[in-house]
Amino acid sequence: MKPAPPVISQVSTKSLQKARIVDYARQPEVPMSLTFDLEKFLVDVFDPVSGESVAVVVDRPIPGVPDHDAWRERRAMAGDVARGSCAPRSDESASRRCPWSASRRPAEAARIFPARVKRPSGRSRWRPCLDGTSLLLALTEFSMTAALCDVCKRRPGADVFRAASMPGVQKWMEETSLAADYREVARRCRILKEAFTGADRAEVLFSTGHRCLFDLRHRVCEADDGYLHRDKNDDIPVINLPSGETFEVPYEGEIAGDPSRTQESFPSTRTAKRSCSASTANRIVEVVGSGAVAERYRSFFRADPVRGNVAEIAFGCNDDAKVTGNVLEDEKAGFHWAYGRSDHLGGKVGLAEFRSPANVVHQDIVYANGSPIAVASAELVQSGGRRTAVIRDGAYVLW
Repeated sequence: MKPAPPVISQVSTKSLQKARIVDYARQPEVPMSLTFDLEKFLVDVFDPVSGESVAVVVDRPIPGVPDHDAWRERRAMAGDVARGSCAPRSDESASRRCPWSASRRPAEAARIFPARVKRPSGRSRWRPCLDGTSLLLALTEFSMTAALCDVCKRRPGADVFRAASMPGVQKWMEETSLAADYREVARRCRILKEAFTGADRAEVLFSTGHRCLFDLRHRVCEADDGYLHRDKNDDIPVINLPSGETFEVPYEGEIAGDPSRTQESFPSTRTAKRSCSASTANRIVEVVGSGAVAERYRSFFRADPVRGNVAEIAFGCNDDAKVTGNVLEDEKAGFHWAYGRSDHLGGKVGLAEFRSPANVVHQDIVYANGSPIAVASAELVQSGGRRTAVIRDGAYVLW
């Protein structure tokens, strides 16, 4: 198989987040003898109980936002998931209920939710639908992750509500990252989370020779481990699927007199000639290089400097994830960082900090096996100097 295309693509400014497909025609080579077991997947990840109220959400194209094959396929997947969510389990006599499926218009992606949704029985308002839902799955073109996190913040104590966001999911992922052993994924996430504990910085060396220090002070590490049972003790019970990453928002310098120490540079394309440099204020302040791509990034960050906020550092640990240009799966395959909004992940930069809602973005940049640029080494360093190697010679060494 030829090397995958660059994972960095032009960022859409029309949505909070978007898992952009770089090349729809490029699909991973997977052993087609595998058969995806939807029932097992739903039980392993969610463990729904009898009578639980399940919602499956899709969004649909509108004039100016054209439909495409992968999007149509995703809506068909949502139908399969909805039917699977309603099917009786072998160990219970009563079936689960799937009372409504909602359509979210792409033009409304920058809002928390549209005013109304479509149900089999007709159109309804969002709030009553959400209040009657305990488990929500969003198989969308435009990401709902940040919006769902906002919903959880408005529903304190609603511990039975949990949501899984699957922006850009594609059918072939049933044979790759969705088919992973999620018990093993969760185990690796826990190992990574333990390694983050007590670390005040991460030091990363890229295959291009670029180096970066991420300031991890004043933050808490989180894991997207594919476990979303009703007993999960999380302040914000929202995960992305496919799952398999441990992440932390770098310190963003919000404490007076204590600037962020995030510094050095990140390579941003397949060559070392172009990079995004971050200052001690945890912001991208320069794009080095020439040509149309470099100029596009310069204009992008000049239009709203908050876009340049270094918003995430993460280690994907799903061995079945393949790098194809689909960020949803790419980020589960290895190391990545992100720029833009961070409050939905535990940071301080939210919608209000941007000049306009149209400028809001959270974009992951991936350096996993199969990406044009890889990570040569990554270490988590405690304040006393103790180092924990996470990646050495391009490979994980924690398991």
